[in-house]
Amino acid sequence: MSVIHLHAATTSTPEQFIAGLTDFGPGRSKVFKNSADSYLMVHNKGPHQADVTEGSGGIWERLQYDWSDPSHVKLTTTDSNVFGGASGYTYTLTPQPDGTTDVDVTIVREGKNLKGRVLSGLIGTVAKGRLGKWFFNSVKAIEARSAADA
Repeated sequence: MSVIHLHAATTSTPEQFIAGLTDFGPGRSKVFKNSADSYLMVHNKGPHQADVTEGSGGIWERLQYDWSDPSHVKLTTTDSNVFGGASGYTYTLTPQPDGTTDVDVTIVREGKNLKGRVLSGLIGTVAKGRLGKWFFNSVKAIEARSAADA
């Protein structure tokens, strides 16, 4: 099992960040590199939760999104072709006095088969830099979208 912690600061408010994180419309892959539109399926969406399947490159997972607490967004993996157990994401959003928001994410990857265990090991070591780049690019994409909507 791999646990990765990433951090970024953004000019987006927590509400704007959550809006970007939970926009499951076309073009999601422009914000989230690992969420190809062809994999995206929204099973259910409510005011503070969603049940969504997403993925890319032959890897998919079904995630239960919960943003009922505006400072903590939890994505729990409920099914996947490679990940299981405690897999998921937890975003912590902390508004700062200067108007920015600190975004911390904890990513847990627990492989449920050989491919998943190999990927989990890679994510925790050599692929961590790629995950960090994707995370930073997602934060910047949400920030640009928030600025355009303002």
